[in-house]
Amino acid sequence: MMFDSDVLIWYTRRDENAVAWINSAPDRATSVVCVMEVLQGCRSKAEMSAIRATLHGLGFKVLPLSESIGEKALTLIQEHAHADGLHLTDALIASTAIEAGEVLATSNVRHFRVIHSLEVKAFHPSARGSH
Repeated sequence: MMFDSDVLIWYTRRDENAVAWINSAPDRATSVVCVMEVLQGCRSKAEMSAIRATLHGLGFKVLPLSESIGEKALTLIQEHAHADGLHLTDALIASTAIEAGEVLATSNVRHFRVIHSLEVKAFHPSARGSH
């Protein structure tokens, strides 16, 4: 399963549903784009280091960008940016999941609903209910 940045953020906030979901996943992956999104919100380099250590400790595979992911994201932007409001980062994240053959776990299902070749699993933080 590939986890979107929002789920990773909920995990760092110790949301019980995020902790349970990530801890129960046999294989954990995320996109390098998701890691960058999470790190961008950090308040210090120490917080960035702690998050990187947490991902490493949990055995997350950080999926890199590639030429084929870039090409797929470009196609998604051409198809969905104007018509559906698809953003660059979401196109890169979706393309990474598709390329890796991963299901994307996210609470932002609406961001990805127009991408029919992407399998999405909805995450619901405990603050808004259970999954």
